[in-house]
Amino acid sequence: MTPILFVEQMLNGIGYGLMLFLLAAGLTLVFGIMDVMNLAHGSLFMGGAYVAAQVHTSSGSFVAGLLAALAVVLLVALVLEALLVRHLYGRDHLAQVLATFGIILVADDAVKMIWGPAPLMASAPAALAEPIEILPGLPYPSYRLLILVVGLLVALGLYLLVNHTRVGMLVRAGASNRAMAEFMGVRVGRVFSGVFLLGAALAALAGALMGPITAVQVGMGEEILIPALVVLVIGGIGSVRGAFIAALLVGLVDTCGRAFVPMALRAVLPPAAVSDVAPLIAGLAMYALMATVLAFKPAGLFPARG
Repeated sequence: MTPILFVEQMLNGIGYGLMLFLLAAGLTLVFGIMDVMNLAHGSLFMGGAYVAAQVHTSSGSFVAGLLAALAVVLLVALVLEALLVRHLYGRDHLAQVLATFGIILVADDAVKMIWGPAPLMASAPAALAEPIEILPGLPYPSYRLLILVVGLLVALGLYLLVNHTRVGMLVRAGASNRAMAEFMGVRVGRVFSGVFLLGAALAALAGALMGPITAVQVGMGEEILIPALVVLVIGGIGSVRGAFIAALLVGLVDTCGRAFVPMALRAVLPPAAVSDVAPLIAGLAMYALMATVLAFKPAGLFPARG
């Protein structure tokens, strides 16, 4: 393993982690603040990826695709919140899981009906097609650098919004004691609707950005929902800071595991055995990380409650 390869994989892991953070931040806001387990969050991610890829292909503008993905997913989320999620406040988590799981099935069928079962091609913007030499002898894809920059900017903006603005104060007040907040004049229902739409926008942004570096296909929302939930558990329910740290850890462990585990096993196992064992070990790495964290901190790294 060369230093160049190591640095490249670390950057890939951080980029993947930041995209996981965009998805997990929405989940942790909705679950940690509104106490709603929204499994349909992954479907919003898938919707963002499909709309962005379609509009980018049709118009030739990546920015237009990104804006269209945000607009369409926000509209869908607005309808979803008004017709379903609003009626799940205060219900038990089993009812929330069953209701939002039904949305996953509807979303997958809707995508098949609109775009068909075949994966959709999504390309990076032409202006970011060439790699950039970030270190001597280390060219790195410029589109992945864009993902790093956007992910860090969104993380900073979300931190400032939640912790240093009046909106964030109202959100925290509604989450801590809804009855008292309403007594003090806070329209908690409207605040919660805003939190849900913010989470949907983050999911759409992550889907639109991930499209060019992964497969835009039916079921992609469910696939990424699992590592996002792992991030939620490791970081601590309701903690944006915890989601950020946990997403970076999961991204690095998953990416480095897939890159370096096969190389390490080739030193002790025959190639046929490596091809069988390496994907299994790499796939289990993030679950091993979760088990290790929970063994020492059962509530996660930075629990918002307690």
